[in-house]
Amino acid sequence: MQPLLSVIVVSWNTRELLAQCLESLYQTIHVPYEVIVVDNASEDGSVDMVRQRFPQAQLIVNDHNAGFTGGNNQALGVCQGKYILLFNSDAVALPGAVDTLVNFAIVHPEAGIVGARLLNPDGSFQASFMDFPTLWSEFLMLSKLARVLKGSHYPSYPPQQSQETRLVDWVTGACLLVRREMVEEVGLLDESYVTYSEEVDWCWRARKAGWQVYYVAEASVLHWGGQSAAKMSSRRRGRVYASKALFFEKHRGRAYATVFRWLVWAVTGLKILSCLLGLVWPRPEVRRAARQNLQSYRFVVESV
Repeated sequence: MQPLLSVIVVSWNTRELLAQCLESLYQTIHVPYEVIVVDNASEDGSVDMVRQRFPQAQLIVNDHNAGFTGGNNQALGVCQGKYILLFNSDAVALPGAVDTLVNFAIVHPEAGIVGARLLNPDGSFQASFMDFPTLWSEFLMLSKLARVLKGSHYPSYPPQQSQETRLVDWVTGACLLVRREMVEEVGLLDESYVTYSEEVDWCWRARKAGWQVYYVAEASVLHWGGQSAAKMSSRRRGRVYASKALFFEKHRGRAYATVFRWLVWAVTGLKILSCLLGLVWPRPEVRRAARQNLQSYRFVVESV
């Protein structure tokens, strides 16, 4: 029998998290489904673990790291479901979550993409949907004015506005259900994005083609990988900025992307200046931190 749902899990060296993830899927999904695990050349025994503990899963073993987009696209090419769930290996489906997403998509034929309510492992709030990025939103975050003008959760909506199901611009890729017809119309994930923004791009293309993107508050998923922007390393931040620059250039034009790069360079330049001042500071711990930050900020500038 052809499955109604295909679940795709891409993993790279996440054996224990992957086992927890797959266990939650097999215990909580009740619609007809298949699970496809794409292993991106893990070296931690992930492949053997899947073969031994979850032999019913279809396993694709890569000899190189194809990344999030490449791995998902591999599975999208072979999956059979009418609905397809991209599910992170560091996520756990709570009871009823996946079935709720599928049933929502069935009842709402205009829904091309449906996202779940993500929670931190302790059950606290985690960003699950946002508006599409703009120069204004990026300026607010780069300048730190966002916290003053928009609140601490920006660019995410605050917890009180995440209690109900709603139409949104984009949902995060940790748990993202898509309709096969949407994929056939707008295409696969764009592998130009090495990391980050690939789901933003997909939601943009889906909406441009006339599909709706929904956030479903009744479907809850624990996600270990959620991290606030304040805790993000400069190295990771550089990759995020590079992906945003690609998104802007692709969908808003080269001039728009160039202004965004100038914004990033200007703010990072000020941070570099403060580090240079720190190098001549009397206290050795300040000088040490300045040297470390200089390397990180240099990566940001080179990435964007």
